[in-house]
Amino acid sequence: MFTGIVEEVGTLVVREDQADAARLEIRANRVLEDVALGDSIAVDGVCLTVTSVRDGVWSTDVMAETLRRSSLGKAEAGNRVNLERAVTPNTRLGGHIVQGHVDGVGTVLARTPAEHWEVVRIELPAGLARYVVEKGSITVDGVSLTVSAVCAATDPEPWFEVSLIPTTLRETTLGARATGDPVNLEVDVIAKHVERLLEARR
Repeated sequence: MFTGIVEEVGTLVVREDQADAARLEIRANRVLEDVALGDSIAVDGVCLTVTSVRDGVWSTDVMAETLRRSSLGKAEAGNRVNLERAVTPNTRLGGHIVQGHVDGVGTVLARTPAEHWEVVRIELPAGLARYVVEKGSITVDGVSLTVSAVCAATDPEPWFEVSLIPTTLRETTLGARATGDPVNLEVDVIAKHVERLLEARR
């Protein structure tokens, strides 16, 4: 489990495609301070397992389903990625409960800069729109964010907006995401559990 508070931005240095998977090698600093084989690190919001560490670079295996369901399927060497270690029992929950299980891939529709922040509008898969509410939480590329606006129910393409403060723009990859770029989305897991429980009651 994670909190959506990015610890550092790393660099994907090697991508090795295999028949039904891919091996990624990522250069990092902070997330490797106390890392052990088998630990979990979120990469752009995707929970991955550390398989080796050497000279500031850690490796992980990504199965075909994860490549298909997240933006990692198109990741290339040289890409910058958001990194976060899994929480511990004494970790501050600075963001919200994040599983590292991507629900879908969204697309950056627009960026509107203001004096002290930037509003980013993101299109999301129609099946996820019901889980996204104004002032609720959502994870975008592993970053825990508060939804500042949502589309009307009548809009043909669902979207939501988030307002990014200077720290988020500076310390995560979201500052460099351009219009048309894909982003990994994880909706609030509590909303999904509530929906499932209500379905069972009906």
